[in-house]
Amino acid sequence: MARVCQVTGKKPIGGHHVSHSNIKTKRRFLPNLQTKRFFYAEEDRWVTLKVSTEAIRTINKKGLATVIKEMRAQGAKI
Repeated sequence: MARVCQVTGKKPIGGHHVSHSNIKTKRRFLPNLQTKRFFYAEEDRWVTLKVSTEAIRTINKKGLATVIKEMRAQGAKI
């Protein structure tokens, strides 16, 4: 489960390649994951997270402290 966002839980989903002649073959849609370092001021340290671009927007909106608090409430180790 390496391709999973640590904040939102996004992971790969399945689907089909559809050709011009409408032949369907299996494929995977991968989430847009980035490995990003954030400075967590409350603990005065850097935190490295594997997050989707949607999660980066969520962190910008809510703040890192709030997001980490929610993740720890769900049982994630950070």
